Amino acid sequence: MAIETRDEYFMDRALQAATDAGRKGEVPIGAVVVHEGEIVAVAGNRRERDHDPTAHAEVLALRMAGRVLGTWRLMECTLYVTLEPCPMCMGACINSRVGRLVFACRDQKAGAAVSCYEMGTDDRLNHRIVITEGVRQRAASGLLSNFFASLRNGGRQIVVGELSS
Repeated sequence: MAIETRDEYFMDRALQAATDAGRKGEVPIGAVVVHEGEIVAVAGNRRERDHDPTAHAEVLALRMAGRVLGTWRLMECTLYVTLEPCPMCMGACINSRVGRLVFACRDQKAGAAVSCYEMGTDDRLNHRIVITEGVRQRAASGLLSNFFASLRNGGRQIVVGELSS
């Protein structure tokens, strides 16, 4: 399977986790950790449910991957996430030595991979991460836009293409 096809496949799984999180009232962000071509962890945001400011999808998936693989060193892993990681999550990626990060859409307000900061490629830090962006960008961006539009509409579901009155 070509890298692009493989990236889309795993990002689709992250989008499923994001959709599930959104249905539970969480900001719809999903993350998947892949090791040697196999999914070892899947998580969606759980901040609201767990009352935990650190319960971002990326952190939860990295924790799970560490337990499954029996190590905190995830150098041979790829993290797929639907939104560019924040500084906390990029710190977790660096500290866990993630080898590659693939994300769908940029976060212009808090993105720490390429948008606001470039933590994954900063030579001052002890680890560099190969970063790929834009995989399933439209789907992830639409999921987030619809979620926040729904909140602004008092919880009413927004259908893509729906005309406003």
